[in-house]
Order: sequence, then C-alpha cells, then structure tokens
Amino acid sequence: MDISLASWFVILLALAAANLPFFSERLFALIPLRSTGTPPVKSLWWRLLELIVMYFVVGLFGRLIEGRTGDVFTQNWEFYAIGAVAFIVLAYPGFAYRYLRKQHG
Repeated sequence: MDISLASWFVILLALAAANLPFFSERLFALIPLRSTGTPPVKSLWWRLLELIVMYFVVGLFGRLIEGRTGDVFTQNWEFYAIGAVAFIVLAYPGFAYRYLRKQHG
C-alpha cells in the first residue's frame, strides 16, 4: 500500500470512527441498549467512552499500517496528545448534529 494512500485511509477511518458514537443509538453501532418501552437513548458519557475506545482502535490500525509500510517510529506523549485533540476535532460534526442542531417537532 502506498504511504499516501495509507495516510488518507487512516484519516478517513478516524473521521468515521470519531463521528460513529453520535450517529448511532447502539454501543459501537452494534450492541443495542436495553429499553423499557421507550426508544433507547445513549447518554453523553456512553458516547465519550465510545469516542475514547475508537481513538485507540484507530491508533492501533494506524500503527499496524505503519508497520506494513516501513519501520514503526517510537512516539512520545506529545504525539498522542495531539492525536487525541485532532480526533476530538474530527468528532465535531457528529457532536453538532446530535447536540447543537435545532430539534423540530
């Protein structure tokens, strides 16, 4: 896989994974929540937990792809802090859709 293509793949994967918690009422878009007669609604805490897990999943995929294309470079805490902030920025469209848009009806 070309390095440029691999980079774009990881960026698009991060974009999709960062927004997934906000567009689905299921945990990780797979596990349905229990409901007591009303439609299930995930709380913000579940969405944040999913966001953290997705950050590590995307990081694992990025590390695996980096290993396949060449040497894996060691990273310090600054790399992971900037990556976490970038992941949160990528999650903004989903957050805005879920919590900031005007509810009709």
